[in-house]
Amino acid sequence: MDSVQSIDQEILKLEEKVKTASLPSDLVEKINTMLSIIKMSLKTGNSQISNFENIQNYINLACSLPFNMETKDTMDINLAKQVLDKNHYGLESVKNTILEYLSSLILSMQKASSSEIKAPILCLVGLAGTGKTTLVYSIAEALGRRYERIPFGGMGDSLSLRGQSRSFPDAEPGLIIKKLIHANSRNTVILLDELDRVSDSARADIMGVLVELLDSEQNKNFSDHYVDYPFDLSRVLFVATANNTTNISTAVLDRMEIIQMPSYSDEEKIVIGKNYLFPKIMYQSGLENGQISIMDTVWPMIIRPLGFDSGTRSLERTLETLARRVARMIVEGKFDKSGKMFITEENIKQFIS
Repeated sequence: MDSVQSIDQEILKLEEKVKTASLPSDLVEKINTMLSIIKMSLKTGNSQISNFENIQNYINLACSLPFNMETKDTMDINLAKQVLDKNHYGLESVKNTILEYLSSLILSMQKASSSEIKAPILCLVGLAGTGKTTLVYSIAEALGRRYERIPFGGMGDSLSLRGQSRSFPDAEPGLIIKKLIHANSRNTVILLDELDRVSDSARADIMGVLVELLDSEQNKNFSDHYVDYPFDLSRVLFVATANNTTNISTAVLDRMEIIQMPSYSDEEKIVIGKNYLFPKIMYQSGLENGQISIMDTVWPMIIRPLGFDSGTRSLERTLETLARRVARMIVEGKFDKSGKMFITEENIKQFIS
């Protein structure tokens, strides 16, 4: 009896939650039908009561979906330029292409008085460390939108995106729905990261889901198998990245605008290391600004510790090693933390080797 009373109380809470949530009327009707069946089961002692937890989880998730929640877009292209310049050194051709894309996007949204996206999906293609992921974050920051990332590396099942039917034990929604709930916004920026690295066995199925996701005429009624109710993705700004396009299907490529990421020159890496990476790494390592001074003649040795690298990953790892070794010296009392450590050609080896 106690369990029945407990379920009764939970049903009342769910009914109140559904009333206060901004859900489509037909979804509300669907949920009320589910609750009515549970109520009937309570009266008759039917075994349907055992299914209550699954229904409760479903209703809580449905009430969390941002059907009417969205952030206000920042439609200021000058601010967008400032954000891109603040976060990225060089890459002028890439940044110009993004600004042109955002300008067109802003005009189309102003014209339609809506945040619905009707434009090709940007796909940043380049080697690791060339700034693809951080550029997508900058796009979200420039638009004033929330940012979510879906990693495709090693993804082996299209159900990861679309979810699994509730008829299966331990079923759960797909990553698209999960990211929207986490962002609590239907116009978030979602990064589809490393599209070319999905599992060979699932590539065809995953590419099929991507065609639906990236097509503005199809994604208005995206159906997650778990939610089993169409969700409008037309306000989501999808941006993709890939190391190359070889393993991306033609149908998906047709829906994307490819932006090729250039390699950084040594001169650009030195500026990025000095002005962007090292200040951030110093902070993350618990060091104060100015505690480490790297001589100009040392930077060429830092940017190429293992030979040529098109991106900045090796540079970042080298600077992290250097900062951590200085941090250890301070903690062990081998260096006065109020002083300054000078990194020179003579001592650099002890910090990066």
